[in-house]
Amino acid sequence: MNDRNAKRFSHLDYLKITILGFALTALWSSLHSIILPLRLLEYVPESQKNTYLGLLTFTGLILAMITQPIAGAISDRSNFIWGRRRPYVLLGGILALIFLPGIGLAGSYAVIFIIYCLLQISCNTAQAPYQAFIPDLIPHTRRGLASGVKSLLEVLGGVALVRLTAYLMGRYFGGEGGSWLWMALGALMTVLLAATVVTVLTVKERPRTGTPRLSLLTLHKSFKIDVKAHHDFSWFLVSRALLGMPGVILQIFALYYLMDVVGIANPAAVAGDLMVVVGVCLLVTVYPAGRLSDRFGRKPIVISSGLLGAVGILSLFLSRNYIGIMFSGALLGMANGALLSSSWALATDLAVTGEEARYLGVTTLAMAGGSALARLIGPVIDFFNKINFGLGYQVMLLVCFLSFIAGALLIIKVRQPERSSSGETKKGRFD
Repeated sequence: MNDRNAKRFSHLDYLKITILGFALTALWSSLHSIILPLRLLEYVPESQKNTYLGLLTFTGLILAMITQPIAGAISDRSNFIWGRRRPYVLLGGILALIFLPGIGLAGSYAVIFIIYCLLQISCNTAQAPYQAFIPDLIPHTRRGLASGVKSLLEVLGGVALVRLTAYLMGRYFGGEGGSWLWMALGALMTVLLAATVVTVLTVKERPRTGTPRLSLLTLHKSFKIDVKAHHDFSWFLVSRALLGMPGVILQIFALYYLMDVVGIANPAAVAGDLMVVVGVCLLVTVYPAGRLSDRFGRKPIVISSGLLGAVGILSLFLSRNYIGIMFSGALLGMANGALLSSSWALATDLAVTGEEARYLGVTTLAMAGGSALARLIGPVIDFFNKINFGLGYQVMLLVCFLSFIAGALLIIKVRQPERSSSGETKKGRFD
């Protein structure tokens, strides 16, 4: 696709190919930061709440890491009349809508565990093909813009629905006030249904010829990367996994941190405020960061975001009041906003032509790997808290700080792809 075609790609079209990200981020942000932490308090010991929450979300992320590359590889080799991406978006969306009420109906930790895993499989079946819309339809010179729009909508979804969820779940505690839980779940279901319908009905995919056949060997290769031949892509994956860990750790364990360390009244509401501050700062950063990455390159933006994130973690460590926590959230929001759009644009640059969904699925696999490791900080927190209460959360913040620094340093080793005269990326194939 050349720039002439890009000019015919309207602002509304950018929204159509990225709207599903709004719903998926709203769903997972609300579940991870508010709904699941409160639901688990009904079924797990207080002293082990971080462990149970961490293991639950760790298992889900492992399933995401498995599902996305496979779903992406299948999508790459599909050739339905109405596209090779949208059928899987529809399938995953329908399954997620079926399973989501189970979070409210569950009467034990085991049932929540099963429902959560099914939700991960369903949503990632839709997400891997959806992510390929940008490399499928957008030229290299506009992918920073498209990634910025994608990240912008994801942030909007997280901010709007997390704050609403925090308001509703602030009236739900220990199984009391079940109607508030169902209103929260109902809002998430409505948004997911609307985004799925809009994506399936409005995105216009280009017909493809000569689509490779799907085989068991193809599925086996879904996870295969030639590290020696494509070490730049490999360094990028490691860096992206590390840079993504702090945001996940804070999203999952922020509510418990506010309860146990800061001691703020109504921690669910304050956690919601924190997510809003993070989200607003993401909003004002993510779009210009994408545009700047088109002009100045992806790497400088990614490196700067990692260093700013480290400063935000240090600020959070020193904060013991509402204002300090919100200021730290602002720094972290700006850091993650710049990271989201610039790193995703770099991922689309590195994706292999003809197998975009699979390689963006592998990129998401790396991000999910970092997220999965982030969930394992839960048992670590509880272990150190038993030694000295509050020490576990200090270890948690140290891990976040070091992850930002290491991720920023590793991205230096990644060489950006060269552009051809038409503005497209010169890509080789990953075996």
